[in-house]
Amino acid sequence: MKEHIRTLLEDLLPLVDLDSDFLFAELDSLGVTTIMMVLSNEYDINLDARDATPRNLRSLDSIVEMVNRKIAEKP
Repeated sequence: MKEHIRTLLEDLLPLVDLDSDFLFAELDSLGVTTIMMVLSNEYDINLDARDATPRNLRSLDSIVEMVNRKIAEKP
C-alpha cells in the first residue's frame, strides 16, 4: 500500500519530498487537499478537514497509517 500511495502522490505532487520526516511542512493547502481527495477516492474512505492534521500528514508512513485506520473504520 505504501508504494501505491507513493506512486499516486508522486504524480500529483512532483515537487514534494515524500521521504521527508516533515512532510506536512512541505505542503500548502492545495497539496493537503489533493492528498485527502485522491486517497478518499482511491480507497473509498471518508477523509475530511479533521483528518488533515500534522500528525496524519507527518510522513508517508503516517499517511499510510491514516488510510489503514479509515479502512478499518468502514462499516
